[in-house]
Amino acid sequence: MIATSLELLARPPSPPGPGGPGVLALDGPVPLDAQSRSEERHRRWCNVRRVLLVRLDGVAGVLASTASFAAIHETMPWTQRTLLTAPQAMALRPHLQGVDDVMSFNAPWTADGAAALNAEPAAMRGDAEMHLVRRLRRSHFDAAVIFSPSTQSALPAALLCRMAGIPLTLAHVREPAHGLLSDELPDDGTVHDDTRRQLDLVGHIGMRTTDERPRLRLLPRDSHHMRSALQHAGLRFGQRYVLVCPGGSQRPCPPAAFAAAADVLLDAWGDDTAVVLCAPLGEEAALSEYQAAMPARGQAVVPTKSIGELAALAADARVVIAVDDLPLTVAAAARVPAVLPGEALRREMALS
Repeated sequence: MIATSLELLARPPSPPGPGGPGVLALDGPVPLDAQSRSEERHRRWCNVRRVLLVRLDGVAGVLASTASFAAIHETMPWTQRTLLTAPQAMALRPHLQGVDDVMSFNAPWTADGAAALNAEPAAMRGDAEMHLVRRLRRSHFDAAVIFSPSTQSALPAALLCRMAGIPLTLAHVREPAHGLLSDELPDDGTVHDDTRRQLDLVGHIGMRTTDERPRLRLLPRDSHHMRSALQHAGLRFGQRYVLVCPGGSQRPCPPAAFAAAADVLLDAWGDDTAVVLCAPLGEEAALSEYQAAMPARGQAVVPTKSIGELAALAADARVVIAVDDLPLTVAAAARVPAVLPGEALRREMALS
């Protein structure tokens, strides 16, 4: 299987194309007309003052988009940036960088949003959408960037932005947008890692950053609390550990694969590195099967109450082992190597 999250989620930045940051990097000479269109597109976007950042599919998606938020902030530091996101992603608010304000919306074209809206009385159908349009109109946004996963169309969000009178809109498209977008980047259906996908999107309008990894602000209270929790679980102060985050419905993985990954790492290091299993609060019992399969060296189970506590655990870890996008992206944001469990971990590894 695949090896490290930093390889997956954080490639080195691509250099700007000829002619400055607004020109796309292409193989070979850049045709004059393409160069002119790229420069004109970049100039239009650099005139904006209020930008709406749309990411409506939850915490992991927002976190994967934070490098692109930073690209907009670094390229256009004079702008005011507002994030429109799902209610469950509001937990990220104190940890976000490059965002000035956050708004929440249950999007009916997402699973969680549809479930929340369907629970409301039938007489209220459409009210949430109209309320959002009125709120966006009052905010007088100059532009909107719609960040969507490869499995989701950006056009429903583009329609809301059009109804709100937002003149500049950018998104990935597979089907014709027919005027819903001022700028679009064709989506060929290739599955990228999400961070790369969103960086390519803002790169289309000349927005770039020198650090293409996700961003997550660590709070001192979370770091202090998790260090105390580790000592309470039996680890010595400062003892190094491998953080194991099983679970996640995207790519189910058996306990034996996590145990094999931990075994490879501990054998390679040959020291007192511990194994810490991370569980959301209230789900510690579900880890019993994983705990039984893990190496017994310094093993501990630590519950986490928030995304901040997960980030604090990941930041102090030697390596994170996970399959779910959220802990993998958190690890990339914390600048910590992460591995996917599987047969590929049986090869020789050079982690230190």
